[in-house]
Amino acid sequence: MSTREPRAGDTAAAPAAPMLSLLPTGGGSPAPERADAARNRRKILDAAARIVAEDGPDAVTMNQVAHASGIGVGTVYRRFGDVSQLLWALLDDRERQFQEAYMSGPPPLGPGAPAAERLDAFLDALVDRVGEQREILLAAHSAAPRARYHSGAYRVMHTHVTLLIGELRPGSDAALLAHLTLAAFSPDVMHHLTVEQELSGERLKAGVRELLTLRG
Repeated sequence: MSTREPRAGDTAAAPAAPMLSLLPTGGGSPAPERADAARNRRKILDAAARIVAEDGPDAVTMNQVAHASGIGVGTVYRRFGDVSQLLWALLDDRERQFQEAYMSGPPPLGPGAPAAERLDAFLDALVDRVGEQREILLAAHSAAPRARYHSGAYRVMHTHVTLLIGELRPGSDAALLAHLTLAAFSPDVMHHLTVEQELSGERLKAGVRELLTLRG
């Protein structure tokens, strides 16, 4: 595609509340780091991700993360300040990885595949991403329900889906269809479906495809 897709961070993050003081936007490129500092950051974020996956975001403490990562607690505090900033950094880190995959990674998620295949791959990957980060995303959504739609991360996803739908349905209101498509991935909806309704990721992926029927 020749149209430039904006990167998360083109719009400032909206302030959220108590548990997460900021919402992830993937703002700009990370500042250059020394190799050892980058390794420590990676270890800390990976340790925080494991704790969230096993026990939820409320279980994250700076001491736990330090122990799980093998990094001194003082270093963890210096790098991230407090738990809310650490959780924001974790979401931001995962968002950067996801963006990189669908904007410049290998096909079909990345460029080089037909629009229909890319859209299917994107929606499948989004089911996995929201499932993986469900607890943190839900906490952020509960703190500031409308902030999601003003974040850079959402703008990037919306533009990406709009471009793919525009290729599949020339002349359609692709921007509106993209919003409606992404609405299914609101953290509260996904929490209801995966936790309260106990639906599997595979069933969700199949349902999204059947609902959209974008290829006509």
